[in-house]
Amino acid sequence: MVEIPVYVFTGFLDAGKTKFIQETLEDSRFNNGERTLILLFEEGEEEFDFSTYPSQNVFLEILDQQTVTTRELDALAKKYNADRIVAELNGMQQVGDLYMRLPENWIVAQEVMFADATTFMAYNANMRNLVMDKLVGAQMVVFNRLEKGGDTMPFHKIARAANRRIDILYDYTDGTTEFDDVIDPLPFDINAPVIEVKDEHYALWYRDCTEEPEKYDGKIVRFKAQVAMLRRDKNAMFAPGRFVMTCCVEDIAFCGIPCRYKDSKNLVPRSWVMVEAKITAEKHKLYKGDVGPVLTAIRVETGAEPANPDVAEF
Repeated sequence: MVEIPVYVFTGFLDAGKTKFIQETLEDSRFNNGERTLILLFEEGEEEFDFSTYPSQNVFLEILDQQTVTTRELDALAKKYNADRIVAELNGMQQVGDLYMRLPENWIVAQEVMFADATTFMAYNANMRNLVMDKLVGAQMVVFNRLEKGGDTMPFHKIARAANRRIDILYDYTDGTTEFDDVIDPLPFDINAPVIEVKDEHYALWYRDCTEEPEKYDGKIVRFKAQVAMLRRDKNAMFAPGRFVMTCCVEDIAFCGIPCRYKDSKNLVPRSWVMVEAKITAEKHKLYKGDVGPVLTAIRVETGAEPANPDVAEF
């Protein structure tokens, strides 16, 4: 089955998505004859001008992001014999909901979020779950309509809180652009003999460790966690972790890491423990075939005081 790359553009209405796609397709370096299917899930004031494209192998379909099915998407790719897909998503819908319905051979090659700097803070204050949904999976966020010399740190903090690896581009009203070059140091020393993770830093450590497990391979970590049992491996493993909130109460989820421990069957579920363990980067069924961090316990201290706060936040 031939894989079809998908280029995804997210953001709220009138954030600049259509303009960017238009300019990209006017560039012969990107549009050099490839059969490109544009899937438009949100209609704004901007419209695509096909007459300016160096290659005319570009086709447009307008769809409903809430109701479109895998079968419909697959049929459109076959109808146009598409070499690639460019998708402009609806800002008021969850990105992940659509990804679950993409055909198996559609591979997301890049996801870019566009944000109007004049309205972004209001969206973040009133619809933070939708903002986080888009930032978490994006490789880059473009903050446009910024005044040159304005304070960019509030945008930086929100973007990096959601996604430490996201690239940030500032697009100013004077026509210039600038990449964010602020380096965010981790609040724990990953080169220490034992990485000490404080209660308030668990969510950040968990995300960094699961996103870049190879960086932690062979290192020793110590942190406070709750006990979660693994059904199939309950006699040899458990999953110490914490409940983590990304943006609001509705998205609180338990984030644990599989840990080898010969006495795991004697642990009490949901009890607090202090774990010291060696990290290895390897495959585990919790990561659905991907490589992730797996712990091997050096010591597990029971009867630990609950973490403060008990629910970690990014």
